[in-house]
Order: sequence, then structure tokens, then C-alpha cells
Amino acid sequence: MAPHGAGGAPRVLVVDDSATVRDLISMNLSLEGFEVVTATNGREALQKVHDVEPAVVTLDVTMPDMDGFLTAEQLRADPRTESLPIAIVSACAQEADFRRGREIGVDAYVTKPFDPDELVRIVSDLAENGRADHPR
Repeated sequence: MAPHGAGGAPRVLVVDDSATVRDLISMNLSLEGFEVVTATNGREALQKVHDVEPAVVTLDVTMPDMDGFLTAEQLRADPRTESLPIAIVSACAQEADFRRGREIGVDAYVTKPFDPDELVRIVSDLAENGRADHPR
């Protein structure tokens, strides 16, 4: 059973250093009934993840202090979060970026600019079904 917030809504931890992008992702997910908690970088996300217990984490790649790939690696290395669904949401869209995401074990890779409906669909699927068998 996925962690839920107030009213039974699935909780999502949205991690991005851009306030504009955090707000855009948060708004789209909130409108679809998700409870959203945000973090501005990977280090903050790793501090919050155990308190928040999200159903899904979305991670930007390019962030100060700790990037999204390193954050995802840390989440996968921790037995408490190793099975937490992770969706990368990033402008980093080279094949090497996709490959690194697959190697780390992220469950979805959404490129910026993103289609809000696609992002909501992916997060909903991950919240409902857990980790993907094959990263997108």
C-alpha cells in the first residue's frame, strides 16, 4: 500500500531547485489529488524522505549540492527507500542521461519541457503500482 497523506491522497516528494518548476509540478499533481511535499535539492530530499514517506519521488538532475542521479543512487542504496518509485524530470535528455537513469534504477524519465498530463499519468501509475519492471 502506497503512503498517503491527508484524506488518503498519495504523497509525492517533488525535488527541483527551480521554484517555478517545483510549483508547476506541484500544481499539476495537486489538481489530480496528490499531496505534494517539496525539496530544493537532493540533500534536502534525503533528509525529508523518511519523515514524509512519499509514494513517489520526482527528481530533477541538475541541482546544486547533490544532483538527481546521486540522490537516486542514495535512495536505491538505503534499504528503507530502495523500492521507492523514482521519476526523473529533467532537461538532461541525452542517451547517456537515460542510460545512467536505467543503471541507477529510476522507474521513469520525463524530459523538460514536460507534458503535464504525461507526468501525472506516470506519477499516478507509480503511486498505484509501485516500481516499474522496466524504466521508461
